[in-house]
Amino acid sequence: MLEKRTLQCDLCVIGGGMAGMAAAISAAREGLKVVLMHERPVLGGNASSEIRMWICGANGADNRETGILEEIALENLYRNPTKSYAVWDTVLYDFVHREKNITLLLNCTCMDAAVERGSFAHGRTERIRSVTGYQMTTQRFYEVEAAFYSDCSGDSILAPLCGAHFRMGREAGAEFEEDTSVHTGDSMTMGMSCLIQGRETNREIKYIPPEWSKKLTEKDFEHRDPDLYSDYENFWYLELGGDRNTIADTEVLRDELVSLAAGTWDYIKNSGKFDAGRWDLDFLGFLPGKRESRRMCGEYMITQRDISDGRVFEDEIAYGGWKLDDHFPGGFWHRGTPNTDIPTPAPYSIPYRALYSENVENLFFAGRNISMTHMAMSSIRVMATCALLGEAVGKAAAVAVRNGIGPHEVYLEHMKQVQTLLLNEDCFLPSRTRQISEACRNASLSGADDTIRNGQDRAHEIYHTQGSGAACQIPAGGEIRYRFPETLLSCVHLVFDSDLNRSTLPVSECERYHSMRACQRLDSPQLCMPKTLCREFLLLGERGGKREELLHVTDNRKRCWHLNLNKALDGLVLIPISGWGESGRIPVISFDFEG
Repeated sequence: MLEKRTLQCDLCVIGGGMAGMAAAISAAREGLKVVLMHERPVLGGNASSEIRMWICGANGADNRETGILEEIALENLYRNPTKSYAVWDTVLYDFVHREKNITLLLNCTCMDAAVERGSFAHGRTERIRSVTGYQMTTQRFYEVEAAFYSDCSGDSILAPLCGAHFRMGREAGAEFEEDTSVHTGDSMTMGMSCLIQGRETNREIKYIPPEWSKKLTEKDFEHRDPDLYSDYENFWYLELGGDRNTIADTEVLRDELVSLAAGTWDYIKNSGKFDAGRWDLDFLGFLPGKRESRRMCGEYMITQRDISDGRVFEDEIAYGGWKLDDHFPGGFWHRGTPNTDIPTPAPYSIPYRALYSENVENLFFAGRNISMTHMAMSSIRVMATCALLGEAVGKAAAVAVRNGIGPHEVYLEHMKQVQTLLLNEDCFLPSRTRQISEACRNASLSGADDTIRNGQDRAHEIYHTQGSGAACQIPAGGEIRYRFPETLLSCVHLVFDSDLNRSTLPVSECERYHSMRACQRLDSPQLCMPKTLCREFLLLGERGGKREELLHVTDNRKRCWHLNLNKALDGLVLIPISGWGESGRIPVISFDFEG
């Protein structure tokens, strides 16, 4: 009989990809006790070293996702200038490991759920009492009892285990009046990929393919043009399985994908059509990266019309902007272009109601499995957007726990509170602006202008501003000072300019946009911190003519600092001391407080 251990927590997150990580971290920072159950040995899901898909998100200038994802991206620039996947895995692990409220269960597969069935609030008919996972390394079962659960597994493993309603496949265009060529709904999806990566060397290297590798010709690569010297070449089009079941057939499809990947490298190395003699095969993935499988049914189902028409939701908790990027089910064997490329109005609004179950009372979800149609999923599925969804779930779960209510009551009664928590943590909500307290608005300000207290934490066309987002350029060692009648300050909010477009990084657009790279050339650049970001700063509090140090950061890698104070003060002083660049002036976007 194998050992079983029982854990109790406020929130159990299933899946440690970018959405699950963000959900767990977000909730833990609000004081919730969190268990993060992940079936792989490394975090990151499709972005991990096991799969190596790029983290993509909203397109367009100034739309980079902030919050937890920007924290991770900046830390990666600091610690991982060569974009090593070995280092990247440790960066992701560190972000979870440092949160003392998270119990991390790696190598642990969610395999069962205990469910109570009945008549619950707002028409819900199921409630999860516990989930059980098996950890292969310890040969131990873990039963996790939680107030709430968040399925961030991608495949929606909790759907069949707890009876959560879900969809899988393509909807007919008429069902939601979507612009799609699908006239009759079917079970087809987008496929999955096993990626390859090459490394350029300074000597000739042979490649002898295995006997089982797929023999490919130039005809097979029509509309797919391998180019090892392009920063954008990550072989995403090595895709199969959309015309089969992307859960049940994964092992068979994995064999076909590995054969296809090995055959592709054979074609590149040995066909004589490429300058690839000095290239070595650096990576071939054996764990398929999935794009689509089960999608949960929530209080609201997002459609392609919502995206294309730019609908703004009152319960906005995140945004998207990736194109409508629908891959044809046949994948690599589909003749013609492999995908659609339809622009969306970036940034578009994503509602909270798509993040919790329509029939399971205590079930959230985040990632590519939220409540949306196939067409909407073709845009929302990208990992940067999924991370925003996870961060929103973490905040919503915190509000639910504090108030002893369910996810739907959060929508009915506390939506503004969730949005405020997200804004305070540097999440951009296009239809919302952070509210500035009356005490801050009325305080005497010197050393900067009022733009640092307008609640706009980035430059954006929505705010009718452009550029890097720097509200004020402060001389190194200069002071921004607030003076006001003695007030009990609850928090201070600081935002520095992390160069969201990464224009200060001396690399290509592709290298600026992605945290990691695919193929490694001999001349691949090393990255650096954004030169606009403040490196060292001092925050002082004043009371009765005396100053005290509240915060001194010497190697800052964060864009946003939101400090809880609970201190009686009559003044605040921010002193930017140095930046990561050579300029003597340091941009400060926001500096305000709540009293």
